[in-house]
Amino acid sequence: MSAQKPCRRCLLSEMNDASKMDMVKKWIEDLPKSDRADEKVYEERLSICRLCDNLLSGTCLSCGCYVEIRAAIKKGRCPEKKW
Repeated sequence: MSAQKPCRRCLLSEMNDASKMDMVKKWIEDLPKSDRADEKVYEERLSICRLCDNLLSGTCLSCGCYVEIRAAIKKGRCPEKKW
């Protein structure tokens, strides 16, 4: 049986890795509301990340972050300056 290849264009929420996604969701939920990007901004950022060549299995290859966490931070910035 061969190992499953990592999904280049998937966010953690789209993959079958509940433990990592639970950790990310908890981190975002624990973020103070004043520091959290609003839902529209968050989704716009993730849309851009989904198209980026530096996305690999929910991780940004430019900086190593989980893109869903970075996108949730109001002051978060894309290391490639795409958003």
